[in-house]
Amino acid sequence: MTAGMSQTRKRRMSLGLRGRLLGTMAVAAAWCVGFVGAASSAVAADVQAKQWYLKAMHAEEMWKVTTGEGIKVAVIDTGVNSSTPSLKGQVLKGFDATGADGDEYDDYRGHGTTMAELIAGTGKGGGLQGLAPGAKIIPMRITDTEFQNEHSVNAHDSEDAIRAAADSDAQIISMAFGSDFPGREEREAVKYARSKGKLFFAGVGNNAKKGNKEQFPASYPQVVGVAATDSNGKVSTYSQHGDAVDIAAPGDGIPTWCDAKFQGYCDSEGGTSQATAITSASAALIWSAHPDWTANQVLNVLFDTAGRGDWEKGTLSNYLGHGIIRPAVNILKGKGNPGAPDISPLTKEKTSGSSASPAPSAPASSQPEKKEKADDAVVAGSSKEKDDGSPLGLIIGGAAAVVVLGGGAFALVRKRRTA
Repeated sequence: MTAGMSQTRKRRMSLGLRGRLLGTMAVAAAWCVGFVGAASSAVAADVQAKQWYLKAMHAEEMWKVTTGEGIKVAVIDTGVNSSTPSLKGQVLKGFDATGADGDEYDDYRGHGTTMAELIAGTGKGGGLQGLAPGAKIIPMRITDTEFQNEHSVNAHDSEDAIRAAADSDAQIISMAFGSDFPGREEREAVKYARSKGKLFFAGVGNNAKKGNKEQFPASYPQVVGVAATDSNGKVSTYSQHGDAVDIAAPGDGIPTWCDAKFQGYCDSEGGTSQATAITSASAALIWSAHPDWTANQVLNVLFDTAGRGDWEKGTLSNYLGHGIIRPAVNILKGKGNPGAPDISPLTKEKTSGSSASPAPSAPASSQPEKKEKADDAVVAGSSKEKDDGSPLGLIIGGAAAVVVLGGGAFALVRKRRTA
């Protein structure tokens, strides 16, 4: 590691700008999971009722086709408690990159366990119901700012965990952590994961109203940056915007574990953490239904079927990317062009590595020429828009809207990221 890199690493650690957003922390760089209500915990029996997106996304109908079986998701986070009722039997052997006491099953904050349950929880015991309950979780424990301040830790935990995830059996990597600072070693770890055929999701951050500084790893070209929306299909006010946003998913108002005691769930404003977990679960459902596809093809279908309202296909919003995830459009209706197995839908470049043996597929759809398009305040999706005339609800039906933060106009179209 060069002297410059060493200084960057020290700054990240000492200033707490690693940005690892955890539901129970009040740190300056917190970004991914939002703010837990200090008043009362959500009663376990009622927590699933607060997962409003499950009905909107037609989860019950999708589970009749696939539950994500056969897919493993590496969750890079604060650890995953494999003993919660919703996660019993769902968590495999992982990796602890912290360099501190404990292992990957010791969740020191409750955040990683929340993410794992949102992805693959069975909902037993009144716990959070995962969108892909047939998938399995591979936990990768790393440190947040507070943990770093209290323990002697591995300064390279992020890149070590990414490489461990890349070398694991996981097809999908879900990382609801971030930093203001890119790093050479972390960047190389992300490229390594891409070379191994992994599909990597990360939250774009919750600091839209506090500088909106790009976050890593979400801003790396090989990573799918996930923004958050509310139950009306509008981008969340805290969700960061810019070139890093590739897709959006429900994030608002989703309960989280209150803390590392695991005695109850708390209400939460929400965050791009929850959106990242739900997007990862959506990818697991699609990949499970199409096990011969590559990461590129799964992502192509997520992009192709995303809810865009009246947007022209191929345009990218700085707030919602390709649009709001709608896995049911593929699972229930068979729509979505998988494209070429070896062309990245993020960079449009040829990729190496695969987590599957690709089956013959339609050629990749070309990226249309971008046209400048702007709106003064709100870009609203048509609530009456339906796929094939079938009223399948908010997410599958295509309703989507972008709230413009700050009141100014914004460009819907933006440049594509390149490697």
